[in-house]
Amino acid sequence: ECNIQFGLDAESDQYTAIEINARLSRSSALASKATGYPLAYMAAKIGLGYTLPELLNRITKVTTACFEPSLDYVVLKMPRWDFSKFELVKRKLGSAMKSVGEVMAIGRNFEEVLQKAIRMSAIGKDGLVANGNDLAESDIEKIEQDLLQPNDEVIFTVVKALKAGMSIERIYSLSAIDPWFLSKIKNIVEMEEKLARQGNFDAGMVSKAKKIGFSDRQIARCLNSEEMQIRSLREKAGIKPAVKQIDTLAAEWPAKTNYLYLTYGGNTDDVIVKDTKNKSRAVVLGAGPYRIGSSVEFDWGTVNMVWGLKENGVKEISVINCNPETVSTDYDICDRLYFEELTLERVLDICDKEHPSGIITCVGGQTANNLTPKLARNGIRIIGTSSEDVDRAEDRAKFGQLLDSVGIKQPAWSKFTNLSEAKEFADKVGYPVLVRPSYVLSGAAMKVVWGYQQLERFLTDATNVSPDYPVVISKFLQDAAEVEVDAVCDGNQVIIGSIIEHIDNAGIHSGDAIMCIPPWRLDRNTIETVTDYSVRIGKALNVKGPLNIQYLVKDEQVSVIEANVRASRSMPFVSKFAGLNLISLAAKAMLGKPLPAEAKDLWLKAQGFGIKVPQFSFMQLEGSDIVLGVEMQSTGEVACFGNSFYDALSKAYMAANYSLPLSGSALITVGGQKNKEKLLPLISMLTSMNFKILATEHTAEFLENNEVKDVQLVHKISEPDRKPNISDLLSGRKIDLIINIPATSTLEKYVGMLYDEYLIRRKAVETGVPTLTTVESASSFIKTLQWIRENTPTINPLGNYVKLD
Repeated sequence: ECNIQFGLDAESDQYTAIEINARLSRSSALASKATGYPLAYMAAKIGLGYTLPELLNRITKVTTACFEPSLDYVVLKMPRWDFSKFELVKRKLGSAMKSVGEVMAIGRNFEEVLQKAIRMSAIGKDGLVANGNDLAESDIEKIEQDLLQPNDEVIFTVVKALKAGMSIERIYSLSAIDPWFLSKIKNIVEMEEKLARQGNFDAGMVSKAKKIGFSDRQIARCLNSEEMQIRSLREKAGIKPAVKQIDTLAAEWPAKTNYLYLTYGGNTDDVIVKDTKNKSRAVVLGAGPYRIGSSVEFDWGTVNMVWGLKENGVKEISVINCNPETVSTDYDICDRLYFEELTLERVLDICDKEHPSGIITCVGGQTANNLTPKLARNGIRIIGTSSEDVDRAEDRAKFGQLLDSVGIKQPAWSKFTNLSEAKEFADKVGYPVLVRPSYVLSGAAMKVVWGYQQLERFLTDATNVSPDYPVVISKFLQDAAEVEVDAVCDGNQVIIGSIIEHIDNAGIHSGDAIMCIPPWRLDRNTIETVTDYSVRIGKALNVKGPLNIQYLVKDEQVSVIEANVRASRSMPFVSKFAGLNLISLAAKAMLGKPLPAEAKDLWLKAQGFGIKVPQFSFMQLEGSDIVLGVEMQSTGEVACFGNSFYDALSKAYMAANYSLPLSGSALITVGGQKNKEKLLPLISMLTSMNFKILATEHTAEFLENNEVKDVQLVHKISEPDRKPNISDLLSGRKIDLIINIPATSTLEKYVGMLYDEYLIRRKAVETGVPTLTTVESASSFIKTLQWIRENTPTINPLGNYVKLD
């Protein structure tokens, strides 16, 4: 299998080959999912000596693989970007990849798949138009500038241009987007205008709108109606989607496949599922596109849930997902695969076709979990933890009340109703406070707030992200350790997969934290308290399935941050360490089967250590700052195991492509007296390893006053005339390690001296110099360097590290 990329001159028939990759590529998975033709499988068979005529088409089972696929549908791949997670990042698109995931939409015309793909991308939009906040842009100059320099929202800029009266020819001249695509986008814009002018439900017009990808919510906005009212009127008018199959043959050869999509561009279902009351049948919701906070961990959960349900007697299982990169969208994983949107409308459509015994929403991350209350309100049975109990965990205010009622400690909190009450609470408990919206992924709009002006701004952001649920403000505990628990509960018994300790203190999102199993700093009393709280919370929430709880530990006191009654990002890691598949166990609990007694406390019997380290994409995201916070920024992760803590950590750093310098020059630039004092023992360790210490003015003065010898003074990037300058040293590869810790209690992050600190961090990213931004990460990193100088990391099969006593 190979991948060839071409460049085509839009003004002529000339083309040129850009590159060839003699391997599977990102587009290989897309092509396989789009056509149903398994390129990797066929390449493997050819490598073993088979010829194409000898191989059967894996979908039809009757034709040979030497026929190229024939399609009677349209496929569109749309990237998913997450620029909004990063301050100062430049959103401009170019030749360097910046997306963190993708979706694939299938339909009968371009307009349909474009709107489906936008909904699939989970960016808070219901389609290309009619989103409630996409009023026409009046600033023509800004529109033209955005078309000339496209960013991740360029397609919505085209809509603004069309609504402002700009011609297709003008848009093409600015954007170089082919007029064919622009004319299709114009069709969607014109349909929105027609619906708005119509003003009431017209079956003929609604049918046309549905054929070009309009959702019920979009139509409802155009008609000043409600989504469920449009659904009811549409169904009464007989306007329903048809189930179509992907058979690689464009229906030219009889074939029955389980690879399905829904469209309004057809009248009859290719596959009809009989409503058999005595046959167990489940629908599992996947996680949608990879993005920050939702990646392959949830796909692992989806696939293992399908297998677990099968092992426990469920006869038919269907999966709904839209990510071509995943295993869960392989058509041979389940009985029926719906390559579809994870929206309420589409899931209800599929349930109408499937007649399931129930639906599973706990393994698809926050996207699937957020559908739980809406599906329950529409009469769909939730398998596992009930909708009411999910709401008691996800709604910050209800969860806070539950903890109070059972006597479990938590930081002081209050439900936000207006700004004056929020200010009164913050003044009472003292800054910093944490602003926390409900039902959000990866800490979206969650912020640590140090003053009133920040409070006002961030409360507005949090309310916009989670408008239907309360925003909670809680006291933020500084210098507290963070601990997690991954568990499974059957309503009565709680099986703890492991207690996990974060290396960094609380204040860094769990998805960005380096974490360790077993906890290496917690005393027995703390472990017993965390275990007791976890059991009590699982029972109080009546959890039937997976459970993740996050804790703070400070001054030997344990308090609860939050509970997630769904699969977590860390469950694959915990399952591998403990030798216990938590999702298979969750399938038992969700089906009402008893949990095996031998699964209890398995993690306590495991040998060795496991370390999970996040992977970041700061190099690709121009301008982004590497300082971490309570909103997640990592785009992947690695996990390694070892005989000791530093054995595992050293391998995890290497796996995440950290440079591990064993000598050289270390730049120290630290804000805040407390941070400087904490670093003194670590700087002594660096000097004992023959590192030369470089420091900026105030840090150098502090180090010299504390008997750190031979500190070389270096100057800020913003002062290029003063030498030696940090910029020159980085460019010349004269710095091997940076400890850059900004003062924590700051209101303005990128002003004056703090902007200089940012410039150092950004330049370090661009030159590949490891940069540590907290005392805890600096400590673990420096001690790992010291360990590597005296030891060799082990190389063993996984079973050698996690074998049980």
